[in-house]
Amino acid sequence: MANVHRGEIEAELGGKRYTLCLTLGALADLEQAFGAGDLVALAERFESGRLSARDLIIIISRGLRGAGHPLDDDEVASLTVPGGLQGYVRVAADLLAATFGAEASKETNAAGPPGPQDV
Repeated sequence: MANVHRGEIEAELGGKRYTLCLTLGALADLEQAFGAGDLVALAERFESGRLSARDLIIIISRGLRGAGHPLDDDEVASLTVPGGLQGYVRVAADLLAATFGAEASKETNAAGPPGPQDV
């Protein structure tokens, strides 16, 4: 079971449930794969919202390997995901949100309208 406090998520890939986690090593691999000089540049790249199919493979495979599943990029590319393309995007988005903390800010914003101090 995924531990959200460690940045883990669960996803169904290829008909099997997996835990994914972007460890520090996985983040370093993502920096290298995307030519990002640091974590801020990496986060900014993802915030653009523009991801290629190859980007999704890289993000998901690094998340799988970070959680101890030794699948290479070619194996990940062949996995099916419920929901098709939207499913792949959801897995990558959930993983990035769990890693970079975007989910916490969504929960805060979903709690209700801003208070007077937030306006």
